[in-house]
Amino acid sequence: QVQLVESGGGSVQAGGSLRLSCVVSGYTYCMGWFRQAPGKEREGVATHHTSTGTTYYTDSVKGRFTTSRDTAKNTVYLQMNSLKLEDTAMYYCAASRTYRRLCPSSSLDYDYWGQGTQVTVSS
Repeated sequence: QVQLVESGGGSVQAGGSLRLSCVVSGYTYCMGWFRQAPGKEREGVATHHTSTGTTYYTDSVKGRFTTSRDTAKNTVYLQMNSLKLEDTAMYYCAASRTYRRLCPSSSLDYDYWGQGTQVTVSS
């Protein structure tokens, strides 16, 4: 069983930064960060392969968001810089125990989910 506990959301002005944390218990191969804004579908933001370190970012966050992992703390991070109004959403970390060479960006491929943390960007 995998348990994920998220933290780090909050309110920030446009252009600011936030770092989300996801403490992971249990082994996983792929970690994903997703977000869902009201009235919109859940969107894959970034992925992190725990074995290879390979990362993926959706186009809208490339160059602004960075995912990383601290194995000693069993924690995955999402550093979000230059935040925009359109980044406002509930953010979720997710995990998959299925080995894949590349981590998927679809929420359907992830079996374990954190509770979510709200990120609100204001002007």
